[in-house]
Amino acid sequence: MLWTTLVFLGFTALLVALHVRRSRPAAAAAPRARSCPRCRVVVPVGATVCPKCGVPPQVFEVVAAPVAASADAPASGRLHAAVRSDVCVGCGACVSVCPEPGAMTMQGKLAVVDPEICKGAGECVKACPVNGVFLTTGAAVQRVEVPEVNFDFESNVPGIFVVGELGGRGLIKNAINEGKLAAEAVSRRLRSGTAPAGSALVHDVVIVGSGPAGLSAALTCVDLGLRYVVLEQGEAAESIRRYPRHKLLLAEPVHMPVYGDLWVADASKETLLGIWQNVIAMAGLDIRTGQKVEDVRRESWGFHVVTPGASWPTRHVILAMGRRGSPRKAGVPGEELSKVFYEVAEMEEFAGRRVLVVGGGDSAVESALGLARQRGTTVHLSYRGESFARVKDRNRAKLEEEIAAKRVVALLRSTLLEIGQASVRLDVAGEIRTLPNDDVIVRIGGEPPTAFLDRVGVRRVVKEIAVSGAGA
Repeated sequence: MLWTTLVFLGFTALLVALHVRRSRPAAAAAPRARSCPRCRVVVPVGATVCPKCGVPPQVFEVVAAPVAASADAPASGRLHAAVRSDVCVGCGACVSVCPEPGAMTMQGKLAVVDPEICKGAGECVKACPVNGVFLTTGAAVQRVEVPEVNFDFESNVPGIFVVGELGGRGLIKNAINEGKLAAEAVSRRLRSGTAPAGSALVHDVVIVGSGPAGLSAALTCVDLGLRYVVLEQGEAAESIRRYPRHKLLLAEPVHMPVYGDLWVADASKETLLGIWQNVIAMAGLDIRTGQKVEDVRRESWGFHVVTPGASWPTRHVILAMGRRGSPRKAGVPGEELSKVFYEVAEMEEFAGRRVLVVGGGDSAVESALGLARQRGTTVHLSYRGESFARVKDRNRAKLEEEIAAKRVVALLRSTLLEIGQASVRLDVAGEIRTLPNDDVIVRIGGEPPTAFLDRVGVRRVVKEIAVSGAGA
């Protein structure tokens, strides 16, 4: 009897132990060390830079991400916005454009989405200056369409490199590192003799865009003794000028070639612009403003970069353009004045101002609606059409409310003729009218950079980036 009891108890204890072992949650897989894509040295777990080349592994996040099996997003779940906490700079640009009250709010320095309220309009995605907001149906990946590049940021067109915001990540520190790496790759190719031969009249590299990536590439060219020129369609550091105010959080110093370590924490756009201008002046960078690049034509020895009225021969091209493309302009006298804008980052800057919005699409109507909510702002909306028939029903309904409340004056069948320092002149249904005016906002569409990439032959792919810092 005693032996029977002991055997029974022992067998029972064995079954209990096996059950507990099977039921125990599997230990989290320990993070594994990865090799630096650039120099193949193992980067220890937790290291922020490669121990050999000093490049942060984060720079290659998009390049190393897998290509999506399908360009179509998964259909499961309801579409809503999500914010990447590791990318958000706390500027609040997404909050100010959100059409659903309460769907997106600021909690400290982080934008937060309420998925129960959010309807997936996507305005926040377009407004975010650092690509930190995306639409999702619940999958823990961010899908982005980007140019296909290798770990030197060279595209499928040999000799053409793509860096910065256009490459999928808008963070300043990434853009600076990408510009530097691309210019270094050009230098290596020239030293190795694998680059196409060129004459003294041919640049080693033409850099398109003077944002953080373009300036970093140009500074690297100075440091390495390359023949270069920077072509910028607007003003120097145009992409930084489009940033909203508030804080730009560079939580770690970034090394700028020639300049040294750049540490900007809790600084305004104006502060960063001041630093940028000092860098440009100190290095004497060759930046040609007002040069919109229309085409890049391949030659046996390199490329011709084509701008209106000029052609720039070069052996390599670094595209450091933004993702927002080129805004279409009104093409009237006075458009060069500083009072003319093509997008609005912060509506409150126009409080108490007399503003003319030009356009009849959703972007123009949404700008007018946002401005109408500012204290003391006078808003005229000029559109050449008979009605705002092509805007979303929601925007049309809100616009009709604002017009009825006399917070927006709609000027249908109107054409902007001239912009003056303190007035604008329009043809309104055949009648010439002059309005007192402080600011003009032109929202009549533009050319997306994808059309330019297609024309040049740069292939685009959809990448799926694993998101660990995304929150609703």
